[in-house]
Amino acid sequence: VNSQLVTSEEHNFLNDSLYNTGILIMWDPAPYHANLFEWHRKPDYQFFERFKKYRDKHPEQLFYILQPQMEWQLWDILQENSPEDIQLNPPSSGMIGIILMMNLCDQVNVYEFLPSKRETDVCHYYQTFRDQACTMGAYHPLMYEKNLVKHMNQGTDQDIHLYGKVTLLGFQNVKC
Repeated sequence: VNSQLVTSEEHNFLNDSLYNTGILIMWDPAPYHANLFEWHRKPDYQFFERFKKYRDKHPEQLFYILQPQMEWQLWDILQENSPEDIQLNPPSSGMIGIILMMNLCDQVNVYEFLPSKRETDVCHYYQTFRDQACTMGAYHPLMYEKNLVKHMNQGTDQDIHLYGKVTLLGFQNVKC
């Protein structure tokens, strides 16, 4: 979950049952290469108080805050694998989730990150807002993320076209 979702009353984060099962990992953008103390003093979204309320209300729920440097390390990887300079905006939550799963799993199957023939302009699972920029990229470096994921895909182009399915090896299985 991103910190905007946590802080927004509209999403009812503290009470909606959607957010009290599984493992929650929250991220908040930090300035490029800011250290942990700089970020804690001035997060992008003021989520710490809501995080504490959530932890008090759901003490058994596994809920972690992603270290903010991780997103910029991922951005650095995207830049290193891009033929041109990319704008200094944080990676998407989808790409962050893919990288987290690649760190934990032997193989990761991702659906509709690379759009199938059923391409849609839905932006997020938690809202009905639609915008083509959510698929093609505007704020996040989506085009570069999608190019990297396509490059790492172990599946077929047909799987992508028909099902939006990408098969990625977990990091423990990647040979560089």
